[in-house]
Amino acid sequence: MDYVVEMVGIRKEFPGIVANDDITIQLKKGEIHALLGENGAGKSTLMSILFGMYQPDRGTIKVRGSEVRIGNPNVANKLGIGMVHQHFKLVEAFTVTENIILGSETRKWFFGLDTQTAAKRVEALSKQYGLNVDPHAKIEDISVGMQQRVEILKMLYRNAEVLIFDEPTAVLTPQEIDELQKIMKNLVNEGKSIILITHKLKEIKAVADRCTVIRRGKTIGTVDVADTSREVMAEMMVGRSVSFKVDKQESKPGDIVLEVQSLTVQNSKKTDALKSFSLTLRAGEIVGLAGVDGNGQTELIEAITGLRQAAGGSVKLNGKDISGLSVRKRNESGIGHIPEDRQKRGLVLDYTVEENLILQVYNKPPFAKRGLLQPSAIRENADHIIQSFDVRSGSGARSVVRSMSGGNQQKAIIGREVERDPDLLIAVQPTRGLDVGSIEYIHRRLIEQRDKGKAVLLVSLELDEVLNLSDQIAVINNGELVGIVKSSETNERELGLMMAGVHQEEGSA
Repeated sequence: MDYVVEMVGIRKEFPGIVANDDITIQLKKGEIHALLGENGAGKSTLMSILFGMYQPDRGTIKVRGSEVRIGNPNVANKLGIGMVHQHFKLVEAFTVTENIILGSETRKWFFGLDTQTAAKRVEALSKQYGLNVDPHAKIEDISVGMQQRVEILKMLYRNAEVLIFDEPTAVLTPQEIDELQKIMKNLVNEGKSIILITHKLKEIKAVADRCTVIRRGKTIGTVDVADTSREVMAEMMVGRSVSFKVDKQESKPGDIVLEVQSLTVQNSKKTDALKSFSLTLRAGEIVGLAGVDGNGQTELIEAITGLRQAAGGSVKLNGKDISGLSVRKRNESGIGHIPEDRQKRGLVLDYTVEENLILQVYNKPPFAKRGLLQPSAIRENADHIIQSFDVRSGSGARSVVRSMSGGNQQKAIIGREVERDPDLLIAVQPTRGLDVGSIEYIHRRLIEQRDKGKAVLLVSLELDEVLNLSDQIAVINNGELVGIVKSSETNERELGLMMAGVHQEEGSA
């Protein structure tokens, strides 16, 4: 059998952890091959080896049948291997074309860059693969989905034959995910081969031909996607059966915890992103906020948590107006916040786990006495959270957060916020980029908070997550409340219509 890429018996160790333990993956020409594994299973490490960012300690790599040594990403590019990273590597102030030719510039004679010729080629490639990218647009002016297409064009421009996608849908809306899946199919029809790193089983079922599953650094097996159920793949991935349904009793709402009254909030362009928005949240219930990304969700959460000043209206917590309070004061009065961007807003990446777990309370006993930090209390707190929330890292509490997988960073934040025991827990995209095992676990913890009598505000772009977890669903469109429905009485279609701004009564007439 001719494989375009073969990685056989790959081993890679880092201090304190074996990331890849004798892994084998074989990519056929013209297939979409999924690499499935939970957070920290070793997927990104394996692909970083193929892309020349790490060297394997053992094992062989063959490209088109010949054994190769990929010393750095330039060698990978020359071999026709390209990678779309999870966090894009683009220069905001440059245009699409300038970003694409960075590092492989065509020069006009001895001076000046030939951006015109490059832009023409970018446009031709964009048409050929159905990417619809404007070669002259600036990166800072285009959507995240478009930026990802620029990353894809960057590889095609360098004549990549093998494309590695690392968690490509983590930052996309449902519509952009559909678009990306079409693009991937176009690429394969044009003779490219794709490795798709993901833990979203729905996507594997939608586009992949075969799937190699790895768990804790070892290959579990390779299966044909068409003949393998989601449940079987999930079990291969986490080593136990996983439930896709959330178990929960009927909620028993108590007193009002959060009351948002005719809140108006402006975005950074000074236009109203949230228009006279009202919402009430009671103890012991989960309210899901559903909407397409960018419809005012971010501004609402920033106004509640104190990160952004509201232009009008009020926010009350347990009957007290907190609109004028600082972020710290709001935290102290009982708000927990799992932010949307864990790396920018949730963690200090170069601090250790234990330091990150006391960010809001480092100045309070038992963590501080007479102005001095108390290392043993700080360590104890971290060990407790690491244990209860299954946070995996090379050196436990002392690990630098930057070195951990995204899923484990997320579990650390959720552990920190839940342990502070807030009355109102705001969870924004709490399972973004997590595998089914971790998602199931985090859903359980959120339900547990609800059952303890906490109010939970869930903001998520995953409709099935909103439907599964919430008791009530508030739909937001263009900064306005479209309506509130009971999750047991609605479905994806109705929510989709409401998200597009169709009010319930119109929909049911």
